[in-house]
Amino acid sequence: MRELTDHQLMLLIQSKQSEALSIIYDRYSSLVYSFAWKTLKDENVAKEIVQAVFMRLWTTKSVFDPEQGRFSSWLLTITRNITTDWLRKRRRDSAPIVQIEPEQLAKIPDDATTMPETAALNGLIKDQIRSAYRDLSAQQIHLLEHFYWQGYSISELAAIYNQPIGTVKNRLHQTLKILRRHLVAEGEQS
Repeated sequence: MRELTDHQLMLLIQSKQSEALSIIYDRYSSLVYSFAWKTLKDENVAKEIVQAVFMRLWTTKSVFDPEQGRFSSWLLTITRNITTDWLRKRRRDSAPIVQIEPEQLAKIPDDATTMPETAALNGLIKDQIRSAYRDLSAQQIHLLEHFYWQGYSISELAAIYNQPIGTVKNRLHQTLKILRRHLVAEGEQS
């Protein structure tokens, strides 16, 4: 079995042949570890990343396509994605928790004290946005929510969607054009 190509081994891994995974592990675990260690500078975490990468190979339904590039490049893309996810989780977990003092809470405006005109305008804007969302696909809505409401950068979104940065920028641009066109049309009807 050791003479099989990486692609052939991946096909065997898809059919849950553990010996094939063992051979792929022997061939590439040092490469995956090296990449993770260089990125994270932490031996224990790099070992966790190696385990996660090969677990992903075992559990994923995605298939390596030799027509699209080398196996090692494909494997390093998986490694980079898992490493990036780990870095984001660490950043999220280490973010300071904001403490609000009772006197600060009193300074936050209550909706009940909002002027009726402001409340009506805010309601109108919410209705326009809800209406405009009907013209967007679920993928476009997720992109907007990730970018504007969850604060992901274009490069982070490219990693999440596993697409080139230019593609993500173009999708965001097209989505905003649709949204803008709909909101302008709504404003003209009002």
